[in-house]
Amino acid sequence: MSLFGLNTSNPAFSNYFWKHSNTKKAKKMTLSGVILKSIFCLLLVTASAAYTWKLFFEGVTIQWYTTGGIIVALVCSIVISVRREWTMPLTLIYAVAKGFFIGGFSAYIHQRFPYLPFQAVIITLLTFFVMLLLYMTRIIKVTKKFRSVVITVISVIFLVYITSFILNFFGIHFSFLWDSSWIAIAFNVVVAIFASLSLLLDFDFMDRYIGRAKKHYEWFATWGLLVTIIWLYVEVLRLLKKLAIRF
Repeated sequence: MSLFGLNTSNPAFSNYFWKHSNTKKAKKMTLSGVILKSIFCLLLVTASAAYTWKLFFEGVTIQWYTTGGIIVALVCSIVISVRREWTMPLTLIYAVAKGFFIGGFSAYIHQRFPYLPFQAVIITLLTFFVMLLLYMTRIIKVTKKFRSVVITVISVIFLVYITSFILNFFGIHFSFLWDSSWIAIAFNVVVAIFASLSLLLDFDFMDRYIGRAKKHYEWFATWGLLVTIIWLYVEVLRLLKKLAIRF
């Protein structure tokens, strides 16, 4: 996805959301606005995840929370991609729904591997701030070639996941996605690395449109960051789980 020659792996930052955003009279997107909205949505994710976690360890069946959460989050993402005027409420719903999914997913893993989710949270936060530091200091420069490589690899990764999901209905399984073999671990490492690199693309894109896009586009940026951060957390947790099984 690109805009005026700029690309990002995150669907929240596609051309669709940013066209017609140069109205001079309108309030502009600010960094503080994106930060405050992102923090608020992350708190929503944490609250709903904690609630699902609590239910799990009280003996309540949470399958509907985890399954329903991922389905609702997916629907919200699809609707956001076609109805941008609904982004604010849908981003809030997305945050709560993804929290239900993360809470259940994390609780299942915590039951078998105590404290692994907490380690994943710490690694995700550290990765986020390291990527932000690398971007701000320009140690890693987001060039056109860099964007192309990251976008291509991420597209392949999601294609593999989608294909695996569809083939599962026919009894065909991609073992390297789910088992703890060295191939599976290597694949998970690659995915986690590119999930981290996609943060750089998102920082770069927002940096170019702070002060230019309309104020309400802060919600698109917030949704985009949520998508990337949650994806990174899930991949880190899956990798830690595989390593725990292996060792």
